[in-house]
Amino acid sequence: MDLLIWIIGFSLLGGLLSVAFASSFLMLSENHRGIALPHLVSFAIGALLGASFLGLLPHAIEHNYAVDAHEIGLTLLVGLMLFFVLEKMVLWRHCHSHHGEEHIPELDRPDHHGGHHHEAAGPLILVGDTIHNFVDGILIAAAFMTDIHLGIVTALAIAAHEIPQELGDFVILLHSGFSRRKALYFNILSSLGTVVGALLAYFTLADMQHLLPYILVIAASSFIYVAVADLIPGLHTRIKPRETLQQIVLIALGVIFIFITHSTLH
Repeated sequence: MDLLIWIIGFSLLGGLLSVAFASSFLMLSENHRGIALPHLVSFAIGALLGASFLGLLPHAIEHNYAVDAHEIGLTLLVGLMLFFVLEKMVLWRHCHSHHGEEHIPELDRPDHHGGHHHEAAGPLILVGDTIHNFVDGILIAAAFMTDIHLGIVTALAIAAHEIPQELGDFVILLHSGFSRRKALYFNILSSLGTVVGALLAYFTLADMQHLLPYILVIAASSFIYVAVADLIPGLHTRIKPRETLQQIVLIALGVIFIFITHSTLH
């Protein structure tokens, strides 16, 4: 029972810290948030791509899982198609709610957060983040079941990795048209995926090990799809050389941050 308490407590750590950072972002004035949002979206793109290609996918193909590389590739393709279909469903539902009226996504307006294109990114990032948190919970539980000290170190490392990612997710939700309160609420709800994953792993870890690489790949596919299909096209509405340079630098910083964080954890 003591071990279970340790697992639950440290599974909540990352979520609580990310909520604290998201709350601090809410304290900024609307003008400052408007200035910071496009830059944070660029950083979030880099973080999503970095987490996918430098973290999730490499872990999924590690030799100890004994998963064929072709299965990983197939799972990634299936995941991308899955999130394409999910986005279409979001768009169809949105159009239906307007009684059949035709609506064209206003992609040429960087300050427009209510178009179909950006509205779909919010639900998708929540799915991907919940899956990622769920997997983090499995990793935390596995570490604690090996050794309590290893569990503490693993949980702290995951929390350090989650803070910038959760902040990026919060920015994406705002960018998708979520209100500040709604974005904060769904961020908290998504963070509970860590606890769910940890609890399930604690009771059924042996039976779930073979599914872990596929869960990692599905999470990666959601992050890649949101970054490439939903967020990057929005950057093309800002075509001035200075704005383009800022986007490139911030995307690179997002990737570098994930790389440094991931390298530090190892």
